[in-house]
Amino acid sequence: MKIFHTSQIREADVYTICNEPIASIDLMERAANACTKAILSYIPIGCSVKVFCGLGNNGGDGLAIARLLYLQHIPVEVFVIKYSDKYSDDFAKNFERLKAYPIQSTIITCRNDFPKITKADVVIDALLGSGLNKPVEGIVSDIISYINTQKYFTIAVDIPSGLSIDEPPSMPDEIICADITLTFEFPKLSFLFPESEKYIGKFDILPIGLHLTYIENTQTKNYFLTSSFIKPLLKKRKLFSHKGNFGHALLISGSKGKMGASVLASQACLRSGAGLITTHIPAIGYNVIQTAFPECMASIDNKEEYITNLPDLFPYSAVAAGPGIGKDIQTQNVVKLLIQNAICPILLDADALNILGENKTWLGFLPPESILTPHPKEFDNIAGSSGNSFERWQLQSKVSIKYNVFIVLKGHYTSITCPDGNCYFNSTGNPGMATAGSGDVLTGIILGLLAQGYSSKNACIIGVYLHGLAGDIAAEHTGYEALIASDIINKLGMAFGKLRK
Repeated sequence: MKIFHTSQIREADVYTICNEPIASIDLMERAANACTKAILSYIPIGCSVKVFCGLGNNGGDGLAIARLLYLQHIPVEVFVIKYSDKYSDDFAKNFERLKAYPIQSTIITCRNDFPKITKADVVIDALLGSGLNKPVEGIVSDIISYINTQKYFTIAVDIPSGLSIDEPPSMPDEIICADITLTFEFPKLSFLFPESEKYIGKFDILPIGLHLTYIENTQTKNYFLTSSFIKPLLKKRKLFSHKGNFGHALLISGSKGKMGASVLASQACLRSGAGLITTHIPAIGYNVIQTAFPECMASIDNKEEYITNLPDLFPYSAVAAGPGIGKDIQTQNVVKLLIQNAICPILLDADALNILGENKTWLGFLPPESILTPHPKEFDNIAGSSGNSFERWQLQSKVSIKYNVFIVLKGHYTSITCPDGNCYFNSTGNPGMATAGSGDVLTGIILGLLAQGYSSKNACIIGVYLHGLAGDIAAEHTGYEALIASDIINKLGMAFGKLRK
């Protein structure tokens, strides 16, 4: 699913109006119907609704929603914030339509006009929408602050008022804090960064029939991953396949006290479809991995407690290093040798990234289209600190382009930046996956896909999506608090099945 910036969203509306064709007031009605249906699924029985409207098209949406809620027998009141003498044509038309119904509407010009909001009220924010192009001030700022201080259930129409589409919050006290955001057709870029969580709440994407020709032909560099995008990327297995057809992965992993990372990543690799895996481990881990995961072959290092030598890379179709290896100086040399000697893209995670962060000049020697899978702190160690997550994401893209690597920056909406400048945000996953070993599982999944011959790009995209989907399936059984990394591995089969269904 494409992520468009503000001007492209406006152009999509205009193109649809001209080429469907459809009157703008009817497109607004379509959006209002979609919103109303969603709102009805969220509001508790017995609640009344207070709709706060601005004077633009977002306010017009709110007026139409109020009318449609009334027709569904929901008690509703409308409050129009008169911050100007100007208003949009579609706002005016919907305000006239509203007069045909016995819906109480109030024009608010000052703080004394603010209504009392009770626990039995649901607030609908239709003040500003996506057309925001200047700082919020005056009566609009006052009503936003007032609604936020009431702390009752709030639903934002398209985007919380005061929040920019293309950037993270710049004036955090001047933004509606919604519990639910009902956004039209596409996710907004600003929704995908942690700083926006308190304003967005949970967001639902509502299709409103914007013209497919515009969507298909308009270029963007940012995408939101969906199952319909992932399904065609999956390879089909032939009936007469054997394990040699699905690659042999090498995982360099483990040290004293950290052999669990080796086990988890190795299991995830085979569960993702690799034909064979060899895990290179220190001698202390031999009994651990052979007992915990007998399907894995073990390559034993010369040292007892940490890794000191690089195995021959020739037999392997994909190589990953990092989970649990520690940062001993001899282990650092192994990472350096891997970077220098690899003839195909490699995957670096965890301690391999920490080592890279201490030896930044090595970045320039990474094999083309290698994959780095950092969490934010690991990325900062490599690329330098950033003022916020939006700036970190911009830097992430620059590093991908400069060094011709794919970077999987882990988070709720994990971002995958590519050497061509494109970025893919993941839509699967949940807070229960913030648990020890979850990142090792992701490394194993991506390694397993690489071993099977998936490109670095597709291995990242499919791997991240599958990882989150398996976590979502697991959370349905365990809840968030009880979810552990092995639960994700155990649900990978169901995740594949759900995609292939």
